[in-house]
Amino acid sequence: MKLSLNWLKDYVDIEMSVHELADLLTMTGLEVEGLEPAGQSLDDILSAKILTIAPHPAADKLSICQVDTGRDRIQVVCGASNLETGALVPLALPGLSLPGGKIIKESRIRGEISTGMLLAEDEMGLTDDHTGIMVLPSDITPGTPLPSVLPVSDWVLDISITPNRPDCASVIGVAREVAAVTGQTLKMPGSDNIEETGPAVEDLTSITVLDPEGCPRYMAGVIQDIELKPSPFWIRYRLHLSGIRSINNVVDVTNYVLLETGQPLHSFDYERLRENRIIVRRAREGEHFTTLDGENRHLNKETLLICDGERPVALAGIMGGLNSEIYAGTRDILLESAYFDPVTIRRGSKLLGLSTEASYRFERGVDINGVETALKRAVSLISRLAGGNVARGFIDKYPETYISPAIDLQVDKTNRILGINLSRDTISGYLKALDMDVSDIDDNRLKVIPPSFREEITRDVDLMEEVARLNGFDKIPVTYPSISQRENTEPPQHVLRDQTRSIMVGLGFSEIITYSFISPDSADILNADRESPLRSFVSLLNPLTIDQSVMRTSLIPGLLATANTNTLHDEKILKFFEWGKVFIRRNGHQQPLEKTFLTAVMTGQYNEKTWYQDARHVDYYDIKGTAEALLKGLGLNSSGPEGFVFQKQDGFPGFDPELSSAIYASGSLIGKVGRVSAEVTAAYDLEKESAYLFELDIGALLENLTWARKYRPFARFPAVYRDISLTVNRKIESAELIELTRQEGAELVESVQIFDLYEGNKVDDSEKALGFRVCYRSKHRTLDGSEVNRLHESIIDKIMQETGGKLREG
Repeated sequence: MKLSLNWLKDYVDIEMSVHELADLLTMTGLEVEGLEPAGQSLDDILSAKILTIAPHPAADKLSICQVDTGRDRIQVVCGASNLETGALVPLALPGLSLPGGKIIKESRIRGEISTGMLLAEDEMGLTDDHTGIMVLPSDITPGTPLPSVLPVSDWVLDISITPNRPDCASVIGVAREVAAVTGQTLKMPGSDNIEETGPAVEDLTSITVLDPEGCPRYMAGVIQDIELKPSPFWIRYRLHLSGIRSINNVVDVTNYVLLETGQPLHSFDYERLRENRIIVRRAREGEHFTTLDGENRHLNKETLLICDGERPVALAGIMGGLNSEIYAGTRDILLESAYFDPVTIRRGSKLLGLSTEASYRFERGVDINGVETALKRAVSLISRLAGGNVARGFIDKYPETYISPAIDLQVDKTNRILGINLSRDTISGYLKALDMDVSDIDDNRLKVIPPSFREEITRDVDLMEEVARLNGFDKIPVTYPSISQRENTEPPQHVLRDQTRSIMVGLGFSEIITYSFISPDSADILNADRESPLRSFVSLLNPLTIDQSVMRTSLIPGLLATANTNTLHDEKILKFFEWGKVFIRRNGHQQPLEKTFLTAVMTGQYNEKTWYQDARHVDYYDIKGTAEALLKGLGLNSSGPEGFVFQKQDGFPGFDPELSSAIYASGSLIGKVGRVSAEVTAAYDLEKESAYLFELDIGALLENLTWARKYRPFARFPAVYRDISLTVNRKIESAELIELTRQEGAELVESVQIFDLYEGNKVDDSEKALGFRVCYRSKHRTLDGSEVNRLHESIIDKIMQETGGKLREG
């Protein structure tokens, strides 16, 4: 908000410099973002009296003026249309530099000498008016410098108003802050000199509020027989410094009072209001309305309308309409001052994409008890500047009077929270300076009633903030909190997340974060069963698009969509992972089931072709190896009853049943790994490059992790190795053979490793040949060779008996 310093001084005495004032406001919470000088380079512009005006002999649109500068009589050539003999006007003599950078020189214009330049307001940087030469008051002595005639030397403060301080979106609001901090008295503008010479307002109009929730208060007054004309310079100048264009004396007053008090106003042409009355109602679905900017607006029930007896005439709190605006022929006006519900105005403004000075304030909340003050102030100014007859009285629709809450404030609690030591009287004085009603309850408690323009103050901590502001944030001593040493209580899931990220990055993967919103078609693409949890979507009430209309039930669609985006940009080697939540709807529950998963994808080439190796595409064992490395890094063993195993399993939505496995730990399912099915890769345009996934259920994984790390000493006794070469049915998994070996060998079997797999013409098509090495070792003694042989033979017999396999010969 841009604010004139001279305007501010009308309501509070300011003896400090403008820079000190800016620092003071910033320290109280009103950040001054900029300071701009205004009208401060006009000392050499003089007031001059036009003595004679003659037509230019060589130019129809130019005139030759003889002017009195107070010392000399000079000739000036001018093209303005409002020149009058005897008028006092600003004059720039040769050598003067104007605010825009133009340097005045004595020159010959179409053959006639011009010694200087008569100036319009915009040429001096005062307003944007260039309709003619500026006319000064007639009682000025020629030769008087312009700053001595008009108080144009000023500063403009650019203040950032936070959303919780709408009361400061006005000159009086800022003046109140300055007065409170400096101990001055706020000087309110008067409006008691209204002469009500017209008929009773009830005989001229009526107000009907059909939506009291959207419009809790509506006031109106009528002024007849006004004279529309330009506003005086002092109003136009202040509006210009605040960034508002001057229109005419009536509209300018409504804008002036808006900036002065923070209360938006609107003036209607009384005769253009059908039936001369006002109705406040909600818009009908599909209704149209043309605003002052000439735009045809499409409305719905979110928009509040001001209507006459037949049609809409304004968007309440936002903008007026073309059909009731003040125009050159206006003689009677109806002046509106109202309080509109902030939420209603915010929704309407957002719907229409229309933000104005009025909506900015209504959206944040104006003073409901300031509606009358602003209306009377505007009526007083309009009757003074435009004349007319003011109707007797005002219509005020205010069914439920606003009552500010009474707040109990404890002095000791205030000092304890702020870290200061202020007396009860000092705290009471600060709050009274902000126009709060303060009374003593006892030696430690105050009863505080905030004013209606501080609607955001509802709790004792809000009052404590006000005390801190006025006392000075810089006076709060620096203290350090008492921190007691305690055991780290970081949730296990957070610890696991950090460890997982570190391991996955070390394996060459990049973490991504995808939207939690996906398309409901994702379950169809993954070919999920009708009863699958993947179809238990939580629908969004207000989705951005149909492709983001439900909460995700799997991380897979997001990863595959990201892979597709990268392949379209010719990125072929992709390794992504995401840690995130899925949301599964639960019937009978308001909140969905939230589960955390880790999902990773690999696609494209594993490595590029170089001089020392050929290019290789990602395969199943790459993604399986990644999952295995991660689980081992997290502390799970790949052997033993508490380890993890991969078991071939199909039926996972989105996975190829021929190349997918379940991951089990201690007998419970913790994840799945495999190749993405051809149908899914085709749906995500990845058919040229096979994609591989693994997915871990973090909740199930946590149940199988042991955070304590145990020391295991190095083996003290030698190992004995024996190999087994078997021919078994193709359908038998190697994991089954390893498990049989461990069961039979018990604690003497330290490890089992597959070292050979053969499928070819030397074995039957229904069979495969496996070679694996068994490591035997005792923790307590050296094993005897004959003992190892007997155990090894029993393992072979066990495998052959359970699987029907046979030893391979040759």
